[in-house]
Amino acid sequence: MAVAAVVAGLLGGLVVLAVQDDDDRSCSAISVARDVLPSVVTVSVTTAAGSGGNGTGALFKEGGYILTNQHVIAAAEAGDANVTVHYSDGTTSAATVVGADFTTDLAVIKADDGAADRPLLEAGDSEDVLVGEPVVALGAPLGLSNTVTAGIVSALGRYVPVPAETGRVAHLLDAIQTDAAINPGNSGGPLVDCSGSQIGVNSAISTVPNREGVAGGGSVGLGFAIPMSVAEPIAEQLIDTGRADHPVLGLAARTVTDAEGQPTTGLEVTAVVPAGPAARAGLEVGDTIVDLDGSPARNTEQLVLMTLRHDIGDTIPVTYLRAGEEHTTEITLDAPR
Repeated sequence: MAVAAVVAGLLGGLVVLAVQDDDDRSCSAISVARDVLPSVVTVSVTTAAGSGGNGTGALFKEGGYILTNQHVIAAAEAGDANVTVHYSDGTTSAATVVGADFTTDLAVIKADDGAADRPLLEAGDSEDVLVGEPVVALGAPLGLSNTVTAGIVSALGRYVPVPAETGRVAHLLDAIQTDAAINPGNSGGPLVDCSGSQIGVNSAISTVPNREGVAGGGSVGLGFAIPMSVAEPIAEQLIDTGRADHPVLGLAARTVTDAEGQPTTGLEVTAVVPAGPAARAGLEVGDTIVDLDGSPARNTEQLVLMTLRHDIGDTIPVTYLRAGEEHTTEITLDAPR
């Protein structure tokens, strides 16, 4: 830490300390915006009925491939809506959905014009991100294209479940939390570091509930971005195969407790896929899983996270109870059938 002191000889001496941190990470939002905005697009989706919405995306691979959120283009997955990308210079192109993954809320679309001669946004190393470092979010909040906001990394490694209207839940893994203003329309846009490299995909915000307990409104400084360490490999899968193949455990379960109102004591197996991973491991309907991969089994979200954090072929140690007796086994994750 280098400290320089400037002393002014007024009223007994006013001492001003200028402190310079050895970590020289600092952002010029002006230069970041200049360098990054040409790689950022506004994504518009219009249904046959004329309704629609907008989000954001970033050019990340040659040929016009754009990384965004699944919820941005959800209406177009069935092919009954049109997708248009709006470049920062005001020109547009039709686009098609290459692949989408609801579970991680990621999608790839492709501009029909191939985004010829437009710069790609470099992917940064999200694992090198530090709490407190400055970041910049770029996107189209409320349809306002080419919007730039700045903030810091507030926290790392957040797990953020995102419920959908259908009742399904998307899972943001190891999310980067930031206080850079993120609002509806920023979804799918890049969170970048001071070098202009993308470290995350802006995906969700937390808001303050109103008097009726309903959450809503805009940014309160709690935004979450999917780190590129998660987003990049899934995006490559979507380009290669049109889908992301997460491994499966081959079972369903429900939470159980020893007494009503008490904490969960395990997960009761309610279904086992014949010849699937759980069945091969010896698990049966009625067994109660009490430990998963070295952690107490407390909620069914853990089962989903097991499949998202591991690869096909990985083994998961499991401890379970059957007729009051404790047993251990290992589940080897399979590819989905």
